[in-house]
Amino acid sequence: MAAMNETRKLAAILVADIVGYSRLAGADEDRILARLRTLRSDLIDPIVSVHHGRVVKRTGDGGIIEFRSVVAAVRCAIEIQDGLAQRNAGVPADRRIEYRVGIHLGDVVEEEDGDLMGDGVNIAARLEGVAKPGAICLSEDAYRQVKARLDLKVSDLGPTRLKNIAEPMNVYCVEVGLPAQTEPTRQGAASSSGAAAALGRVSWRPMVLGGALAIGMFVAGVYAPRSSSPIAP
Repeated sequence: MAAMNETRKLAAILVADIVGYSRLAGADEDRILARLRTLRSDLIDPIVSVHHGRVVKRTGDGGIIEFRSVVAAVRCAIEIQDGLAQRNAGVPADRRIEYRVGIHLGDVVEEEDGDLMGDGVNIAARLEGVAKPGAICLSEDAYRQVKARLDLKVSDLGPTRLKNIAEPMNVYCVEVGLPAQTEPTRQGAASSSGAAAALGRVSWRPMVLGGALAIGMFVAGVYAPRSSSPIAP
């Protein structure tokens, strides 16, 4: 009877987990819980809602979210990681809240209570486990759906062994939450234009002074009294 209430489907699964949660909670549990509640209400939940995600399960330090498309899942993950990076700016490294994220497109079983089970969830969880703090790891199945649709900076980690997964899987790491790169060409152009402007402000002065001197000499030559001494024959 239980099997009749299960639904099998293809879904994009996002699994997220806080890096070093036990250490953070051990240092000041009340403060970390308050910060997590604020993050969920102000950042994470609104972004998930915008991208039509469904929170399947929450844990103390993470959660499982279902999306109808991988594109939506990846966009959601990028916005969350970027938002966290901004909030962590200026925060000491040992007090930052950073997430690892794994995303997989796979077959899942939805139970009557809405919970999800199956390889699709397991693989997403293992991908999260190999992601670096602040990064997003995609399976090859997930990456294939977004590589031509999103402008991503991706590192190919190649065949990677995932815990309790029989065969190695190709894994792709999306780099997000990085500080903006300085554009030297713009700075160079601004410096050049600034130097040119400064040069323009200075270079006209010698020209004006030289011109005035030349005019003065010419006027002096015209109006100067002629010599009365005779010219030798």
